[in-house]
Amino acid sequence: MIEKEFIKEVTDEFLQGTTMFLVDVIINPGNVIVVEIDSDEGVAIDDCIALSRYIESKLNRDEEDFELEVGSVGLTSPLKIPRQYKKNEGNEVEVLTKTGQKLSGILKLSDDNGFTVTVTKMVKPEGAKKKIAMEEDLSFAYDEVKYTKYLIRFK
Repeated sequence: MIEKEFIKEVTDEFLQGTTMFLVDVIINPGNVIVVEIDSDEGVAIDDCIALSRYIESKLNRDEEDFELEVGSVGLTSPLKIPRQYKKNEGNEVEVLTKTGQKLSGILKLSDDNGFTVTVTKMVKPEGAKKKIAMEEDLSFAYDEVKYTKYLIRFK
């Protein structure tokens, strides 16, 4: 069986010195290897091809057969690692908490422990006739959310 850690090491070795970074490695039964990468500047198909060839050069099909798929994370894929959150600061995101609360707002900041989203709520101040928009910062630890996705809006 091909080891996930080995694939991670080989991928990190290839990506070192680039703006690209490893998001995930999945090894399914039958040695079906899926490598997901991302970049601060976008990932070209040529980058995926070069990484795929590099990983293949480090594996031996005579010892163990495998299937390899290298791709960039999809635009609608959930954010998985802190670097993806950092990349998306200032963008609108959708968050689903483990308690079932779904909200959208601007990803304000993130670090290795969690992230903060600025949401806009309509609030009616006491004595006022109309509701007004108020911004509120909500902070989450990564393990408190089921997913965070980049939100695409067409206006």
